[in-house]
Amino acid sequence: MSTVQLPEGRYGRSEDQRADRMLKIVGSVLGAALLALVGWFAYHYVGGTKISAEVITFETGDTEVKVQLEVRKDADASGYCTVRSQAENGAEVGRADFRFDQNASRIDEVVTLRTTSRGTTAELLGCRAD
Repeated sequence: MSTVQLPEGRYGRSEDQRADRMLKIVGSVLGAALLALVGWFAYHYVGGTKISAEVITFETGDTEVKVQLEVRKDADASGYCTVRSQAENGAEVGRADFRFDQNASRIDEVVTLRTTSRGTTAELLGCRAD
């Protein structure tokens, strides 16, 4: 039994070919949108942060924790860093924001965090630029 083949291109595209082309177009548009979204998030995550810090050392006392912070920022930027301390049982005993307005790109400073009872930790929660 032989199948009759129609001349190629004479009767237009088949439904399957149209559906495949439409799926390719939709997939390309969605892929480009996803790529743009990921790029936007990456730009704001990496490029948006103008101030960061890390805890170098800390000393605990009955009513305070002295924390040595190393802050890195754009020289003209200003902002604050949030530090907290917890007691041995995990309860938060102190939290404070410390401002950094100096015209320097690296600041090494000891800050004093007042606590409601003896703190056993000093944790940097994060920094925010103004």
